[in-house]
Amino acid sequence: MSRRIGLYPRVRVEGGGNGTVSQAGAVLLVETVRKSGLDTAISTALAPWRKPRAVHDPGKVLLDVAFGVALGGDCLADVGMLRAEPGVFGPVASDPTVSRLIDTLAAAGPKALTAIRSARAEVRSRVWELAGANGPAADGQVTVDIDGVLVLAHSEKQDATATWKKTFGHHPLVAFVDHGQTGTGEPVAAVLRPGNAGSNTASDHIEAARLALAQLPKHLRRGRRTLIRTDSAGGTHAFLNWVSKPGRWLSYSVGMTITDALHQAVLKIPKKAWTPAYDAGGTERPGAWVAEITDIPDLSSWPRGMRLIVRKERPHPGAQLRFTDLDGLRLTCFATNTQGAQLADLELRHRRRARCEDRIRNARDTGLRNLPLHDTAQNRIWLEIVQIALDLLAWMPMLALTGETRRWEPKKLRLRLFSAAAQLVNTGRRRWLRFTARWPWTYVITHAIGRLHALPNPG
Repeated sequence: MSRRIGLYPRVRVEGGGNGTVSQAGAVLLVETVRKSGLDTAISTALAPWRKPRAVHDPGKVLLDVAFGVALGGDCLADVGMLRAEPGVFGPVASDPTVSRLIDTLAAAGPKALTAIRSARAEVRSRVWELAGANGPAADGQVTVDIDGVLVLAHSEKQDATATWKKTFGHHPLVAFVDHGQTGTGEPVAAVLRPGNAGSNTASDHIEAARLALAQLPKHLRRGRRTLIRTDSAGGTHAFLNWVSKPGRWLSYSVGMTITDALHQAVLKIPKKAWTPAYDAGGTERPGAWVAEITDIPDLSSWPRGMRLIVRKERPHPGAQLRFTDLDGLRLTCFATNTQGAQLADLELRHRRRARCEDRIRNARDTGLRNLPLHDTAQNRIWLEIVQIALDLLAWMPMLALTGETRRWEPKKLRLRLFSAAAQLVNTGRRRWLRFTARWPWTYVITHAIGRLHALPNPG
């Protein structure tokens, strides 16, 4: 009779092995960089900051840090996981070299930020062209969501202050391009602000919108084909005047605070004017209705063509009602300049802005949970690194994955794809990564690599 020693097999552990690559699935990100041309674009953009006789290219150093963040790192030192695998990631700079580069770029200020952002915008246009029908602007329309995010600071850092939630840290304003229900989203702007920055500061929203538009292909930087969505923080005169300025003509869908004037306008809506609202699937939602109140309140001080649409619904069990709610029903309101569409469709389009919360959650899992550096200028560079990492995590599924796998978020990508180990084999003057057949997602990795290899090389 054998003695039971536990529920799991006992294995001996020792160091000194070779030939096996950890985080081998990250080759998907490496190949995405190659096919998109991001390595060349970043290298060219940062060439002015490369010192004579420098061993490491500044562009590659920055990309290596972004790789580390995409794989789950949250500080500059996490680039060490790439340094351990030169067969896949090439030579990786030391920690002091990485820190010196960040300090150099931070000292350059707006010039360095502009160079990095210009390279990203150039590559984004190419990636969307490569994606074809899978691109976020394949139908000629693009949606940009703007929202704020609180980033806590656990030590004294420049511009870290008390926040409106009575925490301590920073209050960046971020913008994401929505990929719709078949994908995720990619970042196009991040404005670093002190923790006490206002949620509805129009100048900050305008700056975030400017940066976001500069990341889009040129034909989408103005005109009704580009939709700007925000919550009620964007419902200010200054921001809507900027968005709808003649010559810019952007579409918008922004939340509006239920003021007393709007509440009185809702009371005047005839019962027959309410129409059923839609749920996420586009079918009628029981207990929810929408109506338009554009003609009731005085909108003479607001941009021409603005429409006000309100929604009332039965609150979820346990939800707290507000003073501005009506007869036990929760009221919300938003403004848009889109004409000629059904109210329920417009309201559903605006409610899908909630997907931006998912993008923010993913950003927190990809380097935005904290700002690891002390100076504001340094953390602005860190935000650019985080955006590059999020770009790669959005572009790789867009170009290489299909079906449900294209919607996988960073945590799932890391667990199922990037964390896969492989054997590095040199044969026939070529290097091969051999993933084990036992790994459940080996086929997903190899199929994705095949799709990336089939794409044309840049230039």
